[in-house]
Parts: sequence; structure tokens; C-alpha cells
Amino acid sequence: MSGGGLLVAGTTSDAGKSVVTAGICRWLVRQGVKVAPFKGQNMSLNSFVTREGAEIGRAQAMQAQAARVEPSALMNPVLLKPGSDRSSQVVLMGKPVGELSARGYHGGRQAALLDTVVGCLEELRGSYDAVICEGAGSPAEINLRRTDIVNMGIARAARLPVLVVGDIDRGGVFASFFGTTALLSAEDQSLLAGFLVNKFRGDVSLLEPGLDMLKDLTGRATYGVLPYQHGLGIDEEDGLRVSLRGAVRESQTTAPVGEDVLRVAVCAVPLMSNFTDVDALAAEPGVVVRFVDRPEELVDADLVVVPGTRGTVKALQWLRERGLADALARRAAEGRPVLGICGGFQLLGERIEDDVESRAGTVDGLGLLPVRVRFAREKTLARPVGTALGEPVEGYEIHHGVADVTGGEAFLDGCRVGAVWGTHWHGSLESDAFRRAFLREVAADAGRRFVPAPGTSFGALREEQLDRLGDLIEEHADTDALWRLIESGAPSGLPFIPPGAPA
Repeated sequence: MSGGGLLVAGTTSDAGKSVVTAGICRWLVRQGVKVAPFKGQNMSLNSFVTREGAEIGRAQAMQAQAARVEPSALMNPVLLKPGSDRSSQVVLMGKPVGELSARGYHGGRQAALLDTVVGCLEELRGSYDAVICEGAGSPAEINLRRTDIVNMGIARAARLPVLVVGDIDRGGVFASFFGTTALLSAEDQSLLAGFLVNKFRGDVSLLEPGLDMLKDLTGRATYGVLPYQHGLGIDEEDGLRVSLRGAVRESQTTAPVGEDVLRVAVCAVPLMSNFTDVDALAAEPGVVVRFVDRPEELVDADLVVVPGTRGTVKALQWLRERGLADALARRAAEGRPVLGICGGFQLLGERIEDDVESRAGTVDGLGLLPVRVRFAREKTLARPVGTALGEPVEGYEIHHGVADVTGGEAFLDGCRVGAVWGTHWHGSLESDAFRRAFLREVAADAGRRFVPAPGTSFGALREEQLDRLGDLIEEHADTDALWRLIESGAPSGLPFIPPGAPA
């Protein structure tokens, strides 16, 4: 017998679907329910590598952590990694299968993947008591409904009840709830069970008359009103608004242990990927992280991070056009710290041969590290472990570039020359002892009297955050009604709200 299920949809992108899905997973697992997350199709440059070597969205990996289960490709069978405004790499069951234009994908390929997506969901439902699914964008994208495999398409195929989340902090939440419902077909509306208000500020009693009117208009209940709380985010899909880094930035600054703070500037390169790498830095007391795009913003930085990117050659050109390349060269000459991660590591090298990602051929890198990079068609997906600076480190790799390191000091399968460091390893800074050792080196090179806090555990901070998400659901949602939805499906007799989907 298949386990229960629920689809968490949203009135818009960034309405809070990822957070609510993670919160429901954490609430359920604390009740003794065996639960798994699922997102049929995800578009994101923030990805993760499972222990089996499959690439999935980081949000689903973090939702798996909320559910206290090991992430797998089943939880995110289709991942789209944008390479431009018009095309994306398609990752199917954790492996890249090619580049497609938006028109090519939505014109036929997407619909052909529905059976795969439904099959993955059913496999999860056969192994878990409940599967909490996350939608994408809005379920009322009427131009894309015919080929939809992530919102109402999967809900209808798997007979999932749908909960629609709306961000009231943006305004217009009642119109968004009503309009979302009224733009769905009668069969789709029969699965839309109700609503969840996210990011409410103030007295809930002032909102209740509107919720009553919404129920009268739609015949659907509101399953909870979640208050606005700073720092309630998990590793997001794209943008720079959520994640643990945002949580630290929004909360009161923790005083440094030593006499100085440490300033970290992250170059906001085009197609930036896995910028969540710097979350662990921002979690350190006394470390201030900011994203920058001008050379003058590097002047007072103690460490500059060049992060991963889905467009290494494009990022290289961007750095040169903005004067950031010259600023990085000056830093290196002055012995001031620079860290390149993945694509950021590649562009710090001497030469890039790229006939795969940009098809630009041979391009000169910044020449700050003795590395030559050749892009291979096969993508490296790995979960390496090792030691650096005398401490254990683990991470994950996602890259087409193959690095030939010809000099320098070995560093996490990359190298170090003076104060310039480079590695393909994402997530290495989450290893607490290594992060502290690295920051001590950075502080010494930068001439700062900064001392890493001895007890900061990034893993513990992440767990605390996931527990806060579970608390939010438990304290502010109608959990009895939510469980009935998950176990029994959408209520029968939900009314049709005209006009419905266009013919």
C-alpha cells in the first residue's frame, strides 16, 4: 500500500514552498512518521551530490536532512541547470543528459518525463509513510499546464492533495489564493484542498475576517498562518535571500572572539552556483560576508571568494570587464587571501580549454594558480574526503572541468600559491575544524587579530534551523487537518470556482 502524500504549491516563486516542505518533513519525523521529500522538476544552480553520485537540488538534500533520511535521486528526478536565459542542462536521475532550449524542453521533452517522475514518486510512497512534494513556481501557469510534471500534472497523476502557500509579506495574498484557484480546471481544483499563509506580521485576529471570506468564496480552508521570522530558510534554489547565510546576516551580529572581525567579499559572478558554500563562513562569530560586483568593494576585504558558476568563461569575461580581475591580481601580488571554488578555482588558473560549456575553445585564465583546465563531456560527481591544514575535510564535486595542477602546494585536490587557494570541493567549509584552521591562516595573511570561535558547529546550527521550521508548522498550522490531507487526500465536494483554466 502506498504511503500518504501532499503537494506544497505556491502562488509565486519564493512564496515559501521549500521552507514549508522542510518544516512539514521535520514536524512529521518528530511524530515518528517515516517521511521523504520530493520535487519532480527543479530549476536551480545550487545542487548537491548524493552518496550514490547523483546530482540533485540542494533544497531537496536539505529537506531530506529535515526528514532525517539520506537524499537520493528519487527525490529530485529532473534538475534543470540554467546556462543562459534560454537554455539549461537537463539532469535526469542525477546524471546530465544534454542541453535544451526552454522551447525544446517545454515543447515535448518535459511531458515525456512524466512517467519517470510519477514512477519515482510511487517508489518513494512504497517505502515511506508519507512523501511531501514541492511544486515549482505557480500551479496556475496556464501557458505551461499541458506539459506540467511538477505541479498539477503530478498532483493529478498521483492523486495528491494540494496546499497552496502564499507570501503575505509581499501583499495581495487573498487575490493570489483566489486567482490561483480560479485559473485551474475543474479536475485540478478538486485536488486543491486549501491554503497556508506565510510570513505574516502582526495580530492574526485582524487577518481572520479575510480568511473567513476566502473560505466563503472558494469553499477551502486555510491550514495555518505562519508568522514572519528572520532566518527561516534552507539551501534555496537561486537568488540570495534565504539560506543560513541570510539567517546570520539578518540576526544580531555575534561579537568576534578576537579583537577584529573578518570581512569576506564574494564575487557575484554570472550563473553563480552553490553560493551556499559561504554559509559556513557567515555562521562564524565575527565573520561578515557580503556579495560584491565592483573592484573597490574588494579593497577592505580580508578574504575574497570566487564561487562556483555554470559559466566559467562567461564569469572570467565578467571579472575582466568590471575590473575585478585586475583587483584579484593585485591581491595575489600583495599576499592577500583569495579562495576559488569549483568554477572560481578554474578561472584562477593559467588556461581553460572549453569545447563543452561555452564552446569558446582555449581561453587564458587569470594566471594566479599553476593550473590548466580542460572541459570534459563527462561530468565529475563525487563525495571526496581528505585532510587539509592538518584537519579532516569532506565535500562534494560537480564539474565538467578537469584540472591539471602543475605546481604550488597541494590543497583539496587543487592547490595553493601564497595566499591564493583553489579547489573543486564544494562544502569543505562545513567541516568545522578545517574551517577554523583556514580562517586562522586567512587572518594571519590579512593581518587581522581575528580568532575563530572554538565551539561553532555548522551542522548543529543547521539542525537548530530545521527544528525551528518544524516548530513553525507544529505551533502555527492545523496539524490534525494537515495529517488528514496527507493520509486521506483532498476533501470531497470542493466547489468549482469559475472561470477555470482556458480551453
